[in-house]
Amino acid sequence: MKTTHPHPVPAFPAELRRLLVQKVRGVVIDEKQIREHVIRPRTLEGVFSDRGPAESPLRFAPAPRVVDGRPHRLNVATFAAALDDALMGKVAGFSAQLRKQGQALFTRDWQWAKAPQDGEESWTPDVQLHVASVSKLITGMVMTLLLEEKGISPDAQIIDYLPDYWTKGPNVEYIVFRNLLNHTSGLTAQSIIDFQVMRAAIAAGISLDPIAPNHLGNYAYTNVDFGLCRVLFAVANGNIDRSFEYKGIGFFDFGDINDLMWDLVTILSYAQFSQTNVFRPAGVSGATFDHPDAAGLAYTGPGETGAGWNSGNLQNGAGAFGWHLSVDQLLNVMGEFRRGRGILSPEAAQGMLDNGFGVDPFPGTVQSGVPVPAGLRTPAGEIYCKRGNWYDDARAHEEQALAYFLPEDMELALVVNSPMGDPGGPLLQDVVTQAYLNNLTTQLVNE
Repeated sequence: MKTTHPHPVPAFPAELRRLLVQKVRGVVIDEKQIREHVIRPRTLEGVFSDRGPAESPLRFAPAPRVVDGRPHRLNVATFAAALDDALMGKVAGFSAQLRKQGQALFTRDWQWAKAPQDGEESWTPDVQLHVASVSKLITGMVMTLLLEEKGISPDAQIIDYLPDYWTKGPNVEYIVFRNLLNHTSGLTAQSIIDFQVMRAAIAAGISLDPIAPNHLGNYAYTNVDFGLCRVLFAVANGNIDRSFEYKGIGFFDFGDINDLMWDLVTILSYAQFSQTNVFRPAGVSGATFDHPDAAGLAYTGPGETGAGWNSGNLQNGAGAFGWHLSVDQLLNVMGEFRRGRGILSPEAAQGMLDNGFGVDPFPGTVQSGVPVPAGLRTPAGEIYCKRGNWYDDARAHEEQALAYFLPEDMELALVVNSPMGDPGGPLLQDVVTQAYLNNLTTQLVNE
């Protein structure tokens, strides 16, 4: 009988090992990680994320300045009741909490994080869910802190921090950090990005023509802006030299070894910095790109009898999406960011919000040729929001998250594990924002 032998595993090239020692710092990359890493895993196939404020049919007009001197406050009790009315029976389940100066004013948990057919886990503020683009809020903190630590201006050109081996397309030299952090870069790419999509976007370049559909300075929400942030981060932070390039042959018979190496190093560098400088100061442990067994599953709506959806490990979208967090974890980060000094000073945190770094403009506030407001002016003060949505196109499962910085030193976090209502209906962010506006009052409340 003929005996067959498996193909021998190619030896790890000495030149590649030397490059890792010389040009990668602060993160440990082993051979097993390199061999197993995939740039575009199956978890990035057949999914879609939100498209920013352009997706909403509503238009929120900034409120006029209050001229009668009467302070407006949120009626917490009626706001909580409004959220219950808006969500109960219309989604598979949700967890929401409103805090003031870090103390909970109300908590709302409804139905299942995992339905009975999937093991029956009720929603609580401790249950994690993929928060999708709310991950950009974390990236905004990471980048604001990095730029401050390294003495880099938000208006510094990003071309000095891109990999040398990348092709730089027309006008890329004009893009600055600010353009990525407030979605005015002019870059275009498909909704779900990976490392090679980002590289192709830079190679395609941008337009400077103010009448072009998309151009430098024009607001256009895209994942590629924040995905690129983790590449720039790793170079600016000294985790990888921009000249890193393996020019040898062999070892790999698929893809581009440099793309694979850069992808892995930048993911690990961003994740490590986030854990050390954002999550740990906020007392948060267990934030992850993976989908823990105890995390919530996504459904198509209330009463679904089919199996829920596990969106899986989403580290390849690090920077733009991917973090799995609970309401409690998200609020701990938001509170430390806003009032503590473990992440940024309160002054720097407010500056980040005012710059629109990691938060979204509200529907109706984006006008061509006009600076985009970062928040929405209300009679009680400015509100800021980051929205996240992640869709399973095959069966219409959905993960949703909202993070609000509100007046009166309040923060609101909300996670929902299904679409809300019928297709074409109001978006979750629109409903929550309107509920907040509807429950502002000049009466003495919450005393």
